[in-house]
Amino acid sequence: MVKPKIAYFDKFIHWKMVMIYLVVILCVTIVLTTAIGNVYIPPLEIVSLFGSKLHLWEACSIPHKYEVIIFQIRLPRIFLGLLVGLALATAGTTLQGLFKNPMADPYIIGIASGAAVGAVIAMFIFPDFLSDYTKPFMAFSGAMLATFLVYNLARVGGRIPVDTLLLTGVAVSLFLSAILSFMMWSSSERGLRDIFNWLMGGLLPSAEWAEVEIIVLPILACFILIFFFARDLNAMLLGEESAQTLGINVENVKKILLILTAFITAAAVCFVGTIGFVGLIIPHITRILVGPDHRILFPASALVGAIFLAWMDAIVRFLDMMMLSIGEMPVGIITAFFGAPFFIYLLRRKKKGLF
Repeated sequence: MVKPKIAYFDKFIHWKMVMIYLVVILCVTIVLTTAIGNVYIPPLEIVSLFGSKLHLWEACSIPHKYEVIIFQIRLPRIFLGLLVGLALATAGTTLQGLFKNPMADPYIIGIASGAAVGAVIAMFIFPDFLSDYTKPFMAFSGAMLATFLVYNLARVGGRIPVDTLLLTGVAVSLFLSAILSFMMWSSSERGLRDIFNWLMGGLLPSAEWAEVEIIVLPILACFILIFFFARDLNAMLLGEESAQTLGINVENVKKILLILTAFITAAAVCFVGTIGFVGLIIPHITRILVGPDHRILFPASALVGAIFLAWMDAIVRFLDMMMLSIGEMPVGIITAFFGAPFFIYLLRRKKKGLF
């Protein structure tokens, strides 16, 4: 009886240290990525400014322009990226655990495509001064509609076979992509440019704290609610029959998690567009680090996703600084460079069993 307790204690210490390391890396990431841009700001001055704002030490003499650049230009964009990375990684972790498939993510099963259609419709219908508030609502409506279609089309006799759900999601995603293509074809030149830039996926160069304030509560609330189902997902990894014997209503858990995944995905993409592969590669990488237990996998994936997207955006800003005449590259291109080869890797390894 002693050895299992020792093994559990060692595992707990390992998880605790991993979380501490990730939190430290996140803090360092915020400081270092804030320094990157057309105007370089030394990280030590950023730390000094943060400390003075938090009343940890006396205010230091930092040029006012640095304070404006940090708090009005760079930090809103960085925190927007952190929230989007957290949301997409959480959604991917949820779907991969729910379907027991390492290739599941919000884009593959059509949730993100539905959110994209809703957000683009909001761009057409509502004026610019209302779009910040209508985009999240329309994105969620589109994501829920896509989830409803996929769920009901894949349902067989009151049950949702995982393989059927994935294939249905791919079909619905392709159909929604066709709708987006038609909207691009029928729009004006300006509308086509706006849709194209949005679909490429990129953190807003002109991001403000208002966008962060709109999505922070939905994303964090969905993350907390999803985390409450960590034990249920752990049981479902053993098989749906085994989970039912433990008193878990598997079909209800699927419905609730699909709705929460649709909501958190819609909140993530409503302002920044479709940034692919974050929900695909981050959960798998984190699972290698901490194992399949969703009680630690959820917070670890959220932190890794936030760190990953923050650095991807830092690469975009660095490239923009080096190539001023070309313009800023959408961050979705950078994530695709990492995600597409990794997706191919998963396809080759799937038959060997990753769960």
